[in-house]
Amino acid sequence: MKKIALAAAIALTSTSAFAGSVSDVEVEPPVIATEAASSSAAGIWVPLVLIAVVAAVVAAD
Repeated sequence: MKKIALAAAIALTSTSAFAGSVSDVEVEPPVIATEAASSSAAGIWVPLVLIAVVAAVVAAD
């Protein structure tokens, strides 16, 4: 009788170790932050204004 009780106790404690199922780990993809690209025409305004100012100064002499 003691062996049956011991076997039942071992069976009950060992089943909790295997409870649940093995599932794949879900890994979230990395977040890549990208800045909004400005148009290439916006970067050309500063040099054009600078050339216009230099041309106006030269023409004024």
